[in-house]
Amino acid sequence: MRVGASAAVVRGAGIRDGRSLLIEGSLEPRGRTRVQLNRQPLRRSRDLLGALRVTVFSPDDLVLIKGGPVERRRFLDDLLVSCHPRWDAVRGDLERALRQRAMLLRQAGGRLTPDVSLTLDVWDAQLTSLGESLVAGRVDLVARLEPEVVKSYGQLAGPAAVTLSYAAPWRSVEGGLAGALAAARRDDIRRGVSTVGPHRDDLVVTINGMSSRTHASQGEQRTLALALRLGGHAIASADGGEKPVLLLDDVFSELDPARASALVAHLPAGQALLTTAGPLPDGLVAAQRLTVHDATVLPD
Repeated sequence: MRVGASAAVVRGAGIRDGRSLLIEGSLEPRGRTRVQLNRQPLRRSRDLLGALRVTVFSPDDLVLIKGGPVERRRFLDDLLVSCHPRWDAVRGDLERALRQRAMLLRQAGGRLTPDVSLTLDVWDAQLTSLGESLVAGRVDLVARLEPEVVKSYGQLAGPAAVTLSYAAPWRSVEGGLAGALAAARRDDIRRGVSTVGPHRDDLVVTINGMSSRTHASQGEQRTLALALRLGGHAIASADGGEKPVLLLDDVFSELDPARASALVAHLPAGQALLTTAGPLPDGLVAAQRLTVHDATVLPD
């Protein structure tokens, strides 16, 4: 928001399945946001699902490699929702069950009474059903995502032994998630938190047999993060009818000249919007170029 302004507003017009769309978002003082679709206010972010799909890469995406598991779980779940919006309800229901279970564990005060045990049975049943469903979706997605990421990384940086795997230690416990929750119940009561479940899982990314989080170079990590986004874009494009719009925010500042040129040569088919604070790589053919100068957008 510009200093001294009462609000910041962004509008985007598009076409989806032959229908015109107008999406408007406003940021008001104290961080309040409003979103409208075709001039109609939206109460929930999920009401935008299916309106206009996008794949976004930004410099912050380095956390997909260097950050903690929560960033990679969010990446997988967001991609699931982009492919099939029904997953948003599953994710939301699971998060509510986890919050209710966490509240109960805190209220228990370290004591596993019969009443606490009975209520835990209820939440554990919900957590098991929802969690195993979501994890099955994640595991299938990772299997589909790996070859796309390997392909994208190879196009950008040359061949490398890149692997993706889904890490969920509870899946090896007899009885699956229900058995793992039962085995961890006393420890959960003592600690006041849910120690096992899909909220503790991780997407493990390796390169040349080593953890990309701890052993990859900065350039490899940046390229892997971009490859994850491009791989996800390929899957979402195949699953959801119309291809998502590809938004690449300042991507060329993250890549050396050779990898920037490789990205230009292998941009996915479809509409792409690219921003850059520096010169564009050679060979980039754009339908339209816009320059932002002194907060004003000018056509080149």
